[in-house]
Amino acid sequence: MWFMGCDDGTVAMLLPYQGHPEITDETPLAKPIAKEPKTTPALRERGITFKKVMDRAKRIDNDEFYTRYEDVEKELSMYDKRVWENKTVFCNCDDAVGKDENSTSAFAMYFIKHFKTLKLKKLICTHYSGQVDLFGQGAAGYIFTKTGFKAIGKYERPKDYNGSFDHPLSIEILKNEADIVCTNPPFSRAIDYWKLLIGSGKKFLIISNITNTRNTAFIHYFKDKKVWAGFNEVDVFLNPKREPVRAPAFWYTNLKIVNRPKYRLLKIVPLKQIPDQYKNVDDAGTLIVDRGYIPSNYNKPFAVSPRSILNGVLEKGYEIVDTTRYTPYIDGQEKFSRVLVRKQKG
Repeated sequence: MWFMGCDDGTVAMLLPYQGHPEITDETPLAKPIAKEPKTTPALRERGITFKKVMDRAKRIDNDEFYTRYEDVEKELSMYDKRVWENKTVFCNCDDAVGKDENSTSAFAMYFIKHFKTLKLKKLICTHYSGQVDLFGQGAAGYIFTKTGFKAIGKYERPKDYNGSFDHPLSIEILKNEADIVCTNPPFSRAIDYWKLLIGSGKKFLIISNITNTRNTAFIHYFKDKKVWAGFNEVDVFLNPKREPVRAPAFWYTNLKIVNRPKYRLLKIVPLKQIPDQYKNVDDAGTLIVDRGYIPSNYNKPFAVSPRSILNGVLEKGYEIVDTTRYTPYIDGQEKFSRVLVRKQKG
């Protein structure tokens, strides 16, 4: 059996149930989950640039990644607990619940551990029967449901159910039961996933590629304010061998963000106060600004780094102009792709 420490001093215990564990919350903690420091070294301290991060992210084509528990905990702890009260949370991208921490999704683990404190109504997790069995849960997809703090988790294995987020049964749960979706969808299917999720109108908190803020397939969601950046970047995952791998990503959400710490990285000042080395004009006459500088008295469209979008510039009186990414040329040389924004009118 496996014991999971809960945040109120009690525990969740996994016991066998039809070949899989059940969950309760009344036995002592066997093994605490190690936490890493909350701070992440700056890109400059790691000897890399944001451009290198974005270029690396574009090349990601491997979806066999585990999200680390500490990254889930770090992000979710930033939100008011009342967000989750009496809500049904749906983890719909291979969020298995197994006999121990190696066979359980970090998302499932977090919500089981904090079920009582968050005052959840229900937790629903699905296991995907993909080519790679990340959690050692077998070839068949299943649905895990926990209703109530003291309730034992139950497993359902519907015939021909593969656990995919776009399986008809998963879509039915999304539309009819879920209040908040929280997971790490496969990067390779992000376009399909975002369309389905945002189209459902449900609240969500997910991990996705850091390049989405400048990707034409996603920019319109940011422009229409249907999604915005969460609090944290995620740049380390675990492969099936539990080895750390780099895969630049970010949290995205439509939950309310209060007191975003990264606002401090935005330098909103008059154009004349922006140092010359951090502003330029491209061959098309478009102003380009870097290092978080934002001109406060400039009414024309200007190009910013995706980092400014992640840092919350759209919450500071600016809006996206175009739904396609902007690639500037200076003296005929292609430069790093950006996003066109402008000061909101009125």
